[in-house]
Amino acid sequence: MSSNLTVLASWFRLKYPHIALGALASSAPILYFDDITPQDGYYSIVSRVFREASGTCYQTIKNSWAEIDELASKSNGLSMLSEKFKTCNPLTDASKLKDHLNTMYASAAQYNEPPTYPVNKVCAGIDGGGFGDDILSRIFGGLVAYNGNLPCYVNAHTDESETTVGWRWQECSELAMPIGIGNNSMFPPDPFDLEDYIESCKSFYGVPTRPHWVTTYYGGHSIKLILQRFGSNIIFSNGLRDPYSSGGVLENISDTIVAVSTVNGKHALSIQPCLLETRK
Repeated sequence: MSSNLTVLASWFRLKYPHIALGALASSAPILYFDDITPQDGYYSIVSRVFREASGTCYQTIKNSWAEIDELASKSNGLSMLSEKFKTCNPLTDASKLKDHLNTMYASAAQYNEPPTYPVNKVCAGIDGGGFGDDILSRIFGGLVAYNGNLPCYVNAHTDESETTVGWRWQECSELAMPIGIGNNSMFPPDPFDLEDYIESCKSFYGVPTRPHWVTTYYGGHSIKLILQRFGSNIIFSNGLRDPYSSGGVLENISDTIVAVSTVNGKHALSIQPCLLETRK
């Protein structure tokens, strides 16, 4: 479930109240644009969810990035990493592996729901040491625990869905969300770089990114005032274990624009039954 869809729901109600009677904006990070929200909010919550699940798991992940870089720097290091992590194709650099692990941890935290609880599953694999006691073997254990037994795990060829391509187009053209990684997380620091983001979008689509469009069109920097004056009948629901809640509306704006938060909730939990019903 993309956060973009629920963001659009709240904005649609705001802009077209004569068409939409109301909106349930579930896990909608409408404040995660144009630096309204601290850039490191998303990954700070991912890290907190893992640390609360297991302190040793959190520390192993935090230590693993330097281990990966150190091994990759050796003469035969990339081959050793490819073998250890059972990559589908030989690694040409360490970034593919690190990006894969980054995405796995973020997805596990974002969709950490019963009955599987992906974060607990990953940490059980890491803490269990079933593939060895060294850091990288433990990380591989988490990879296997999350995905199950597969012939290979990293850099497999996949056909992107129309949904993925469509959201990326929106993020590149209009919905530029400046998500970065700060110093206080289990991930290596990686501040959001707007110039790199723009160049990446140009390489994908050849379109210019408009990083200030959202706040200009919807009033993001004064969103509470805009919602008070012009909005109504919007429910902003957030699970506080959802990394996107760092950019969500977490307090009531008016009598008809209300915030509903669940302490242990994950991403889009409040609309999950609706999604399941439409898939039957």
